[in-house]
Amino acid sequence: MKDVTAVVLAAGEGTRMKSAKPKVLHKVGGEPMLKCMLGLLKRIGIDDYIVVVGHKAEEVERVLKNADGKVRTVRQLRLLGSADAVWQAKSLFSNFKGDVLIVYGDTPLITHSSLKKLIHSHRTKEADCTILTAVTKNPSGFGRIIRGENERIVKIVEEQEADKYEKAIGEVNVGAYSFKAKELFSALEEIKPDNAKKEYYLTGAIETLFKKKAKIESVCADDEEEALGVNSRSDLSRANAIINKRNMKKLAQKGVTIIDPATTFIYGNVEIAGDTVIYPHCVIEGTIKIGKACSIGPFARLRPGTILEDDVQVGNFVEVVRSKIASGCKIKHHSYIGDTVMGKGVNVGCGTITANYDGKNKNRTIIGEGAFIGVGTILIAPVKIGKGAIIGAGSVVTKNKDVPAGVTVAGVPAAVLKKRHKAQGVNS
Repeated sequence: MKDVTAVVLAAGEGTRMKSAKPKVLHKVGGEPMLKCMLGLLKRIGIDDYIVVVGHKAEEVERVLKNADGKVRTVRQLRLLGSADAVWQAKSLFSNFKGDVLIVYGDTPLITHSSLKKLIHSHRTKEADCTILTAVTKNPSGFGRIIRGENERIVKIVEEQEADKYEKAIGEVNVGAYSFKAKELFSALEEIKPDNAKKEYYLTGAIETLFKKKAKIESVCADDEEEALGVNSRSDLSRANAIINKRNMKKLAQKGVTIIDPATTFIYGNVEIAGDTVIYPHCVIEGTIKIGKACSIGPFARLRPGTILEDDVQVGNFVEVVRSKIASGCKIKHHSYIGDTVMGKGVNVGCGTITANYDGKNKNRTIIGEGAFIGVGTILIAPVKIGKGAIIGAGSVVTKNKDVPAGVTVAGVPAAVLKKRHKAQGVNS
């Protein structure tokens, strides 16, 4: 997005989390909250981020090394409030004449559509500042939006500073703003720590701009849930539940059946095609792609890097990670499939394990089309099972001892029993 730079505030200690980990690195939807926010910014077309770090800055910066886009960090050496945090980035805007989008690293429930509306409204109305707000029946804990004549925003009052009349106001500050850069830093110069915490609040910029007769606008978030910031473990649990609920709603709209949403957890970049059924007590997390008419669970876990083509059955107590499973495969009971490429129509017996880790490296297992893997088999990678091969129950196929197409093997270690004239699969 042209002429827009985002400032992400991620310096806070988060004492109510009662954690040795920086608050913004706690996970919501399977990702650290800070990375969730950066992903959201990228989704709306912003790839220039300035992240203000402070508490345990080194830990946060390590996570940012793997972030997409242009990420710059500045440090807030003394945690003197949100306005002071933004001020630390001032030198990076010396020649910048565009807009500054300010968000918090601990507000993972803000949606991309709300941020897009915020930026669009800010530009369309040529505002000096535009605030993302929400209307809620329970405004406790939030800063209140104070309006004056003609519904103009006068200021934002923090909860601890509000009187009883202001606390009754239901319109609250979500924690996302779009400023013209020049007006932002001019207002920050005038903010004083005249509050209970003796900190420099970013919300003070609103009252300063109002007194300067600047143009202040607002946009209402799509849902009041977006205003929830994560300040405690309870907030973290609630945020995860909301993200999970959103994910399942999107999948249901695409034709996916989720039998019991209360016991199903779906996080990350998950794609699931129509007519797939997710049974209770499943966890699907990370970058996952599932085809049409698949059956997952109950009690299945699909981890990052899993690709299931159409009509795949992954049953109870099956875990799959970094594997591609072709159409028509059945993995129905108590199995672990890791770092595996599986051809069409493979039948995997109960208790099968692809032993992919040798203590140093993750190794690959390749299973050919139509192969039959007997109950209790261990495949020690790297290993290849040929098309139509049969592995007898309880066998151990050792590493690099590939099984040719059409061959039946059994035993510990597995040895050839017979060779069939034609490679064929066996399905149950």
